[in-house]
Formats: sequence, structure tokens, C-alpha cells
Amino acid sequence: MFPKLPSFRIDGKHALVVGAGRGLGAASAVALAEAGARVTLASRSINELEHVASYIVQHGGVANYLKLDATQAEDVKVCIQSLGPIDVLVNSAGTNRPLKIDEVTQRDIDTLFDINLKAAIYLAREVSISMRKHAIRGSMITLSSQMGHVGGPRRTLYCASKHALEGMTKALAWELGPEGIRINTLCPTFFRTPLTEPMLADPGFSDFVIKRIALGRIGELQDLMGPIVFLASEASSMITGTALMVDGGWTAQ
Repeated sequence: MFPKLPSFRIDGKHALVVGAGRGLGAASAVALAEAGARVTLASRSINELEHVASYIVQHGGVANYLKLDATQAEDVKVCIQSLGPIDVLVNSAGTNRPLKIDEVTQRDIDTLFDINLKAAIYLAREVSISMRKHAIRGSMITLSSQMGHVGGPRRTLYCASKHALEGMTKALAWELGPEGIRINTLCPTFFRTPLTEPMLADPGFSDFVIKRIALGRIGELQDLMGPIVFLASEASSMITGTALMVDGGWTAQ
């Protein structure tokens, strides 16, 4: 007898997507809803969340939304406790401030580490507590970056925060693995999002980026949707503590 292909569907699962108002987070929420999940959208911008939730519902999915500042530890705790069982966490909250090291201010350091790293720790802590409480063998996915594995000019703070995320993921895989909770990162290259559009509008920078992507193009939102569903589903049931590169080959060189 041959083994049965595990399902890529996540019907009946509850997925929390943080940073779901736009860009990669919004695409992740739409993908999970299409794969059958009931999706809770969270970010600091209610107007953006309402738009994404409306799109999901109009296309046959189930979605609700709430305002959450994931950089506030107590707010994260209260939010997660109020949501009940969570099967899938996608943390897409993140930001960047491309600067040379001698241009970096204390405010820049605090902002990037608050959003890119501290928020991820708060979410991982509270969601893992919830999963263990409800005996859920869940999946936690953090949107990291190819820059969590390499370096780049004017990316000192960004790379530092993303490399730290990768270390957090490896450690938590061992801590949570015995209870069947998986944690992984998705590491995109430059995708067309509201965050990157101003950068990619510079022809020189766009050319710099494309020359370093083996596939010769910028990432589009749909390129992330399959990998998100894969890591959320039973199809990836033996994958934890690792990084799935969605970088068009950037880190292969």
C-alpha cells in the first residue's frame, strides 16, 4: 500500500494573521481563508482590516478582525486569551528603515526591534500558551526575510532583527516540538508591497534587486500564498524550526 497524500486543506481551523491589513499579511489571510480556515485578522489599522475581511467574505470565506498593537505585551496577552483556540498563527508584522549605520538613531533601533522582534516574541509566547492549554498541535509561521540569512547595504537593523527571528524559531522548535507545535519562518525576497514600492520605484535599486534574484523578477503576492498554506497544513507536518526561502534564488548564490 502506498501512503496517502496529506491534505493541503485547513478546513475548520482557526487562523490568526497579525499584520493582515495589507501586503504579505493580507495575501496570507486570503490564502488561508481559501484553504478553508476561519481567519481572524489583526493589525493597528482597522480600516485596512475591514477591507481585507470584506474581500474574504465576498469570496465565500469566513473572517473577522480586531485592532491589535503587537508591540504591547499586555495587549497581545489579552487579545490571545479572548480568541479561544488558535490552530495557526501567521505573524506578518514588520517594518524596515534602510539606513547607513552612522545614520541610525535610538528611535530607529527601538522601532525596528519592537515591531520585528519583540512583537514576534510576545505573539509566540501567548499563542503557544493557548495551543498548549487547548491541546492543539498547531503551526506558527513568522514572516522573516531572506535578510535573516544574508546581509545587505543599509540593512543593519533589519538584518539584525530578522537573524534574531531565525534563532528564536530554532529554539522554540525544540521547546514546543514535544507537544506537536510547529514553528517556522517564511523568508521572502523583495515583493511588491506598500512597504517596498517606494524602494522599487528607484530604477537603480530595482535593477540591483533583480540582478540578485535567479528567477529575474520581483516577487508578487500570489507567490507567497502557496507556501503559507503549505506550512499551515498537515502537508508540512514534519517541518519545524526551519526557514522556507521564497527568495527566487537570492540566497542560493
